Amino acid sequence: MLFYTVMKPLVQVALRVFFRQLEVRHPERLQQPGPLLICSNHPNTLMDPLVAAVNRRQPIAFLAKSTFFQNPVLRAIMESGNSIPIYRRQDVDSGAEKLTPEQLEAMNEKIFGRCYDYFDKGGTIMIFPEGTSVQERRLRPLKTGAARIALGAEARHDFRLGLRILPMGINYFDPSRFRSDVFVNVAEPIAVADYATRYRQDPEAAADALTEEIRRRMEQRLVITRTDEEDELVTQVERTFGQHLIQDDDETLYDNFQLSRTLLKAVRYFEEHDAGRLGEAREKLQAYHEELHRLRLTDDALETRGPSGGRLRRAVSAGVRLVLGAPLYLYGLINSYLPYKIPSLVARSATKDVEFVAPIMLVVGMITFTGFYLGQTALVHHFTGSWLWALLYFVSLPLTGFYALSYAGNLRSRLRRLRVLRLFRQQPQRLEALLRQRTELVRLLREARATYLAK
Repeated sequence: MLFYTVMKPLVQVALRVFFRQLEVRHPERLQQPGPLLICSNHPNTLMDPLVAAVNRRQPIAFLAKSTFFQNPVLRAIMESGNSIPIYRRQDVDSGAEKLTPEQLEAMNEKIFGRCYDYFDKGGTIMIFPEGTSVQERRLRPLKTGAARIALGAEARHDFRLGLRILPMGINYFDPSRFRSDVFVNVAEPIAVADYATRYRQDPEAAADALTEEIRRRMEQRLVITRTDEEDELVTQVERTFGQHLIQDDDETLYDNFQLSRTLLKAVRYFEEHDAGRLGEAREKLQAYHEELHRLRLTDDALETRGPSGGRLRRAVSAGVRLVLGAPLYLYGLINSYLPYKIPSLVARSATKDVEFVAPIMLVVGMITFTGFYLGQTALVHHFTGSWLWALLYFVSLPLTGFYALSYAGNLRSRLRRLRVLRLFRQQPQRLEALLRQRTELVRLLREARATYLAK
């Protein structure tokens, strides 16, 4: 339980830093009392259980693949995080787990017993029924283990335990990127006792039916693409022109989630009813992004909102803020640059699996920022001999570090807009052609949206 007594507050802070936004829809469902079995998709390895754990007050035990427990150091970390090993047949078949089929069955029966005992005490367990972690917007076929554990726990009490299954979908907008967004979409719980009659008639059929209901509720809470090409098309539209398609000034991650699901339905509709329009939009969108890449621009840099006088005032105001904020930015940059850069370097060199990049960055970042900030504060105390100055310096580090991060983003945005102005002077015809491409794309998307909504 070390995670919940020591690490959970630190992880909460780390996740709030790592993600720009972490939004939970129906958070009250995550707070209902146990016994509870949380079932989630699994796109981001160790990040997924952390996202769930920091948003539920009651401790959660996690079922994790047994290969994580083979390394003594990793085993200690997993056990301190309240994790329980589950032995998968594919690990035995591949040789990653040295067990015979009989030993596999015996070990999992023992693990099931631990889960039953945990539920008897009103505990919460989280399981990932896909059985593997892949960073893509898909839902792989679900294993029946979650349903079998839930039904077995209830059967021990003649279906009077009160165990519920809570399906949920974790939607990352850019899983391996620092300061991206994550949307946790929690479904209505399933009362396992509702499957009592089917279980008494046929336990296997009951497990299959319960697994299918878990899958159905998870699918409703996820953005699921069929192919990489479809995912790329929808992602390009979301990130480039989402603001033109969401009719809401107070945009939330749920709005973005709804937009993504609507775009996927629209793509499939036009594939069937107007493939020519879809192909035209795909080609023009690809050409537009290629030209942006060649010019080292983003779509945001071309965005013009409001009257020209208002734009001028905003540009002047932004410039003044950048000039006045430069000293504070440099202070934050000097003090936080190394602990900020090291996690990314370590993650990229430690693994080629994109699913592990974000959790490695998070863990290493917790170590580097804590170590550097404490070490730097100790040096200030050593040279000043004053605890007051050391404390003031320590408090300034995270505040100016955040400011430097925000300042850098604003500076990059302002430089791209200045690049647009320079291109307008030096290559006006090329820039005008790009703006025409953009206008045509916005028109096509709005017409397609109106056609789809009117169908």
